[in-house]
Order: sequence, then C-alpha cells, then structure tokens
Amino acid sequence: MAVGLLLAVSATAEPLYPRPHPDPFFAPPADLAAHRPGDVLDVRALPPLPLFPGASVTLVEFRSTDSHGGPIAATTTILTPANHPPNGPLLSYQHFINALGTDCAVSHLLYAGDTNLNTTTPLLNVLLQQGWSIALPDHLGPNFAFGAARLGGQITLDGIRAAQQLPPLGLQHSPVVMTGYSGGGMATAWAAALQPSYAPDLRIAGAAIGGAPMNLLTMAEALGLEPHPAFGLAMAAAIGLEREYPDRVQTSAHLNARGLEIRDAMANSCTNDILAVGAGGSAREFVTTTSIFERSEARAVVEENSVELYAGAPEMPIFEWHSPDDPLIPVAAIDNTNGRWCAAGVRLQTLRVPGVEHLSAALLGAPTVLPWLQARVRGEPAPVTC
Repeated sequence: MAVGLLLAVSATAEPLYPRPHPDPFFAPPADLAAHRPGDVLDVRALPPLPLFPGASVTLVEFRSTDSHGGPIAATTTILTPANHPPNGPLLSYQHFINALGTDCAVSHLLYAGDTNLNTTTPLLNVLLQQGWSIALPDHLGPNFAFGAARLGGQITLDGIRAAQQLPPLGLQHSPVVMTGYSGGGMATAWAAALQPSYAPDLRIAGAAIGGAPMNLLTMAEALGLEPHPAFGLAMAAAIGLEREYPDRVQTSAHLNARGLEIRDAMANSCTNDILAVGAGGSAREFVTTTSIFERSEARAVVEENSVELYAGAPEMPIFEWHSPDDPLIPVAAIDNTNGRWCAAGVRLQTLRVPGVEHLSAALLGAPTVLPWLQARVRGEPAPVTC
C-alpha cells in the first residue's frame, strides 16, 4: 500500500525541513520549556484586512506541544470585530492549510490572497458581523508537518488557551466553538477528541467537522498507490510526517532521483502548488523499492495520526458533514468514526451533502453549520442523529 511505499523505515534517512521563517517573531524564545501549553509568548498587531472589513488582526505566538511531548512555539491569528462584546463568542477556525512551507502560515495567506479562503470567508464574515472573534491557528506547527494530525489538534487547543489569556481580546470567559474542513476538519476532529485528556481545562461548546480524512492509512492508499490527481497530498504527508517523526518515518532514503526532485519542489510549497507538482503521480514512480512494510514504525505513526483509530472520543457536541461520493477522502473511515462516537455517547449530528467534488461539500454544508455553531454558543441542547 502507499504508506509502505512512501514511509519505509531506514537508518540513514534525513528529513528536508522548510526554510526558516524570515520573521524573528516566529522563532521560539530561549525559555520556551519554562512555559505551560497555551502560554502567550509574543503578540503583534497586524494591518487591517479588506477580506474581513472592520476587524482588527492580532498575531499571537504561544507555547504548544509536539508529537513527542516536547515544547514548541506555535502561532494563531485572531480576528476581532469592532462590535465584539466582552466575553463574546470565539470560533477557532482551522483552515485547510495542507502545506509544507513557512510562507503558508495563515498570517501570511490572509494578506497574500489565498483563494482557498474563499470557501469560508462568507461564513466567517457573518459571525464577525455578529460580534464573534475568530482564531485561525497555524495547526501544522513550526516545521509545517502536514500529516501529523494529532499535533494539529494539540496546537488548536493551545491556540484557544492563548486567545483566552489575552485580556485586550476580551475572551477570558467566552463561549468557544471550533470548525474546519478537509485538512482543517482533521485538525478539528483531533482537537475535539483530545480535549478531555490534553486540555480538560477548556470548555468548548461544540465542534463542526467537514470532509475530514479520518484515516490517513486508507487515504494514502487511495491517493498514492495508483496515479491520482491529488497524489501531491500523499507525497506532502510523507514529507511532513518525516519532519515530525525523523526517528520513525524516514521517507527520503527510499526516494529515487525523481522522488527527491519532487520532494525538493514541494518542500516549501502551499496547497495549490503541492497539488500541481504532484498531479497524476503515484508512489511507484518515486521510490527505490516497492516493498510493503506492513509492520514498520512508519505505519504505526500513520495509525497514531488517524482519528478513526484513536480510542478516545469527544465529550463536546459534534456536527459532521461530508459528501458520500467524495473522491478525495475515505468516506468509510468517517462513517466508522461516527459510529464509534455515537456508541461512546457523543451528541453527534451528521449531514450528507450532494456533490462529487471535495471542496463543494464545504460550501453546501455551510448553511447548516452556521446555525449549529450559533445554537451551541447560545447553550441550546445539541441535536443527535445517531
């Protein structure tokens, strides 16, 4: 399967990390380890955004935790409307960054005209007009470890903690909800599942999860084994996981010359460029061996980052939506996760939207997601469709 092809173990593999961010704001402080998860490390006011008229923009650096329990510095961008009341609602929106480069930080994409934000800008502006604040975390971490989805959940939760620590933002006692689609939905799902153990101090009223890859093993198999238009995402996940787990996932040692070339071409790229570089590719074209490593450490890492295989369940209400005909994500993994969460007593509402194109489901679900989030903030009982 593709995971075995791309993520075989070798003692000599060396990951290719992204270029360091040129802005010293993103560098971790010398006393990083002395801080607790969610502690604010630095704050910067950013210029106003035409994309979100009337909102002030604040970049926050905070302490979070990597996949091995070590301290890292992460960032989130907070949008605050002029009419935000003290302790007004906070939405943590996990954008589908799906990237490998430091230029793909949300704080940069907001000013660079990222077209992928167009899928959710209308929903976010509605909430801003209603006085909600919005947090947009860089949930891939400082090394842009795409594929390290559990990491994304931890960063998301610590970003909420950090936002609530800043008195000028007026969020100390705000009702909090989360949402995200695709890769952002994956980070949201992990944040919801991890909250009881990783951040029991947080009170989160609900999470809306759309089009999320709940099982990275089956997704990698679908995208990587045979030629696929979205092969770039499988390759990017192999690169990202190698960055986060260099002792267990060593992709580079098993790439042939063409594989190393495509790795280098992707190493500092954002979503659309990754898809363009990898379009129509397959794992067999880029590796030196087609051996399948069913029991490799690398396979275990991918399993550890698959929500479907995580034993824990959210304690907050969940809204989950996707297209049953989605060609990009393993729909069976979503259904299996929903079934397990229902059995665990999660207040889960599901919605299946028509349409075969992956991103169209994000737009089609928005009219239902919006009132669901608003109802959670008002404290209304969450519907259940289990």
